[in-house]
Amino acid sequence: MKSPNRDLLVLLKDETMSEQAIEMEVDRLNKMLFSVEKGGSNLRAYELIDLNKFKIIQDKKTLSMALRQKELKPFLFLNNMN
Repeated sequence: MKSPNRDLLVLLKDETMSEQAIEMEVDRLNKMLFSVEKGGSNLRAYELIDLNKFKIIQDKKTLSMALRQKELKPFLFLNNMN
């Protein structure tokens, strides 16, 4: 897996952790963040509310198109369910 280019601030309770343990912890955090950030996983947290048709849309293709647009059509709302 390619190492992502990001800055992480890791706060540790245990001051006696070795450098190898810290590297392992950062590697685990990167793997966890990579799995959360990839492709369609963030689409599960959104829904598109269409008040023109009185529908709630959860289709991944439609959501990805809506997220790419700079501006949504009138009475279309992106709702984050988190």
